[in-house]
Amino acid sequence: MNVSAVLADITTLHVDAVVNAANSSLMGGGGVDGAIHRAGGRTILEECRQLRETRYPDGLPTGQAVATTAGELPARWVIHTVGPVHSRQEDRSALLAGCYRNSLRVADEVGARTIAFPAISAGIFGWPMDDAARIAVRTVQGTETSVAEVTFALFGADALALFEAQLAGA
Repeated sequence: MNVSAVLADITTLHVDAVVNAANSSLMGGGGVDGAIHRAGGRTILEECRQLRETRYPDGLPTGQAVATTAGELPARWVIHTVGPVHSRQEDRSALLAGCYRNSLRVADEVGARTIAFPAISAGIFGWPMDDAARIAVRTVQGTETSVAEVTFALFGADALALFEAQLAGA
């Protein structure tokens, strides 16, 4: 598997699947979640509503992942995953790793060979970017998958540098 990090708007990438750092409601929000819903259009929201009515009436659990089509995005699929809120009192690293692992599992299920991830939980959920990069890179590299190409689409030079350092084995 080829793994890279780029400075990019995830909504513009031509990959099979983009990962949405969603909230459990699946109804859109701020950050990456809001950007994906705005750029993808109504189709994504309609499919998310259906998921809430059928499979996830109480919301998508933290660490889990589910796919919808990508609406007007250049990708074919959006894989929604709910990252954990960072806590100094409780180690939630396994939940964050689960976001990446379960997103790759869903990518395999829908047949995606290329996927783009944001830095899950490293925005409003307060996860320190250096630790988020470490967990993301190690989890992706350690997960058995049919995905051939993983791109971390990052928003900011500091985040890019931290992900590149992890990819270089720092």
